[in-house]
Amino acid sequence: MLGAGTVEFERNVRLGYFPSPFFLSGYIHIESRNKTARIAIGEGTHINNNFVAIAEHSIIKIGKRCAIGTNVEILDSDFHGIKVCDRNTSNPENAKPVVIGDDVFIGSNVKIMKGVAIGNGSVIANGSTVIGTIPPGVVAGGNPARVLKVIQE
Repeated sequence: MLGAGTVEFERNVRLGYFPSPFFLSGYIHIESRNKTARIAIGEGTHINNNFVAIAEHSIIKIGKRCAIGTNVEILDSDFHGIKVCDRNTSNPENAKPVVIGDDVFIGSNVKIMKGVAIGNGSVIANGSTVIGTIPPGVVAGGNPARVLKVIQE
């Protein structure tokens, strides 16, 4: 864990899994870069190998009892501007919180970008890029991710 911000774990959070890909060749990177940045991981959440979470200026909040696959990346910022003159500058106004609800299942190879909210009990399909709000109790997937079906209880 790196950075000047805070990283909080509730009880029974599991980081890494054996046997699973990248356990011996990868790592988990959790970085809260600036004093205003915060990462919070809820009780009973399991995070698989090669996970990256970087909060640069705001918050990444992962709920309770979530299951997160390999190669998942969660970011609260673009980290730089798009204009050539802005590419070495990070603007705090461009960062947006990421909030993942309780009991969310995130498949492997998923990218979750700034400003995303994922509702309780939802599933994000393998290889998806999430750029917007996902309601509770659905399966979402694709690039960009969209609701594919409602989970029937």
